[in-house]
Amino acid sequence: MGNKITGAHAFMQALIEEGVDTIFGYPGGAIMPVFDALYDYDKHINHILTRHEQGATHAAQGYARVSGKVGVALVTSGPAATNAVTGIADAMLDSTPMVVITGQVGATLLGTDAFQEIDVVGITQPITKWAYQIRRPEDIAWAVARAFYIARSGRPGPVVLDFAKNAQIQEVEFDYKPCTFIRSYLPIPEVQPSQIEAAAALINGAKKPFALVGQGVILGNAEKELLAFLEKADIPAAWTLLGSSAMPTDFPLNKGFLGMHGNVAPNKKTNECDVLIAIGMRFDDRVTGDLNTYAKQAKIIHLDIDAAEIGKNVKPDAPVLGTTKETLPAITAKLNPAKHTEWIESFKEYETLEFEKVIQREVHPESGELTMGEVIHKITHATNNEAILVTDVGQNQMMAARYFNYTKTRSMVTSGGLGTMGFGIPAAMGAKMGAPERTVCMFAGDGGFQMTIQELGTIMQEQIGVKMIILNNHFLGMVRQWQEMFFEERYSFTEMQNPDFIAIAKAYRIDGTEVHVREDLDAAIADMLKDDKPYLLVVNVEKKGMVYPMMPAGATVTNILLGD
Repeated sequence: MGNKITGAHAFMQALIEEGVDTIFGYPGGAIMPVFDALYDYDKHINHILTRHEQGATHAAQGYARVSGKVGVALVTSGPAATNAVTGIADAMLDSTPMVVITGQVGATLLGTDAFQEIDVVGITQPITKWAYQIRRPEDIAWAVARAFYIARSGRPGPVVLDFAKNAQIQEVEFDYKPCTFIRSYLPIPEVQPSQIEAAAALINGAKKPFALVGQGVILGNAEKELLAFLEKADIPAAWTLLGSSAMPTDFPLNKGFLGMHGNVAPNKKTNECDVLIAIGMRFDDRVTGDLNTYAKQAKIIHLDIDAAEIGKNVKPDAPVLGTTKETLPAITAKLNPAKHTEWIESFKEYETLEFEKVIQREVHPESGELTMGEVIHKITHATNNEAILVTDVGQNQMMAARYFNYTKTRSMVTSGGLGTMGFGIPAAMGAKMGAPERTVCMFAGDGGFQMTIQELGTIMQEQIGVKMIILNNHFLGMVRQWQEMFFEERYSFTEMQNPDFIAIAKAYRIDGTEVHVREDLDAAIADMLKDDKPYLLVVNVEKKGMVYPMMPAGATVTNILLGD
């Protein structure tokens, strides 16, 4: 029999067994024994003290998205746990592997409304893959192993471990066994040869095939398999917001961004193709618009690891269950080499239209106020298109998605399904911790930046070298755009009086500069990128800029507005 250790120490050792090297967290009474044990493991695990529990969860998300590892957040009970709920829900909707550990009152106090007691499992069950309360130290190793297995396997997602204080203090003999199987949980479906045959037959018979690339390619580490698939059958492809960077921007068959503010050509071609191949995407309403008019002319192939997604929104003619790492090469092996030159050439008409009507004025303005598009365009090129893009939510997010370029995978971190304002700063911190050798550029609006502005304190303390860019239009820009377009320009509570952001950054000992005119932009970008220190660049852009193209909510994918 081995020596006994406290549950808190057993917990630390279990995390090390799972390969955890970074935790984002905030201490408090109900989790204090774990933080005390962490003091003894600081050579093995780097703890980043965030300034808010929501910041800890978003940072863990950013870390997970760029590293491919499980992100970890550690917080106390009560309000700390409820503060973490937004990040947990965000991770669930965006399939981000994360384990969140919350403190909890002792087992004998459960159900008594003790100080800072809250039903964490009850609150988080609908927004997690698994939520479990550890009440005995004997359950720690089992629960941790199971939590990490569930979080990272199959379609990834968040797991919550609610850790009763008595279990942290009581002693246990530590014996760790990694989890590799749970009865009734089958994270990777077995590939069915008949499904592969059916999909390949449709593609081989297609005259106008079109692929929609989602985050499932990135989560499945199937980027190379994707390119081989597209190249063999000469299939043009577009990407969802979370599928950004699955293909290099300059890949010849990459036809751009799908969805509400996506490129004209891929949206229009969705309703012109004869075979539509959805790869690791979920037919979100922001991509499909009105389902009653979506791709009715096409045979649908849907590759996904999650059976619940198959037929949920769009009924496929050929469903293909399994991880993209397996299903893509299986289909590719059965494809006939093909050329679809005329079909691919037909995209150019729409590409030219969009350049003349939108991109020219947004990215290459000859005069007038600075635009969001030109700022993003200049920054991505200044980084040789090799940086990681992190966005907040709103106009800044859609503009960055449209105009930032990629040469490497896992280069885009954003809040897709939940659309969480305030995501940007903490997610950028996590991204930089997960890929310290890479440049991380975070774009935010003046509204979202102020939602988690306190995390500048974390950046200061840890010297996290994120490059933060505020596209400042003194409005809640996306809401204002909708008010202008659909609410008769009734700008109800969207104009913002902002602080001196550079002065605030200076108070946190973070360098920065503010740009008002085009002539100063290049020098400011060069100054921001000259080293690997944290930096804040505030660019004052046109107050009433619009993100075009735009497919109005609930409209058909062909009903695209291009502005004036």
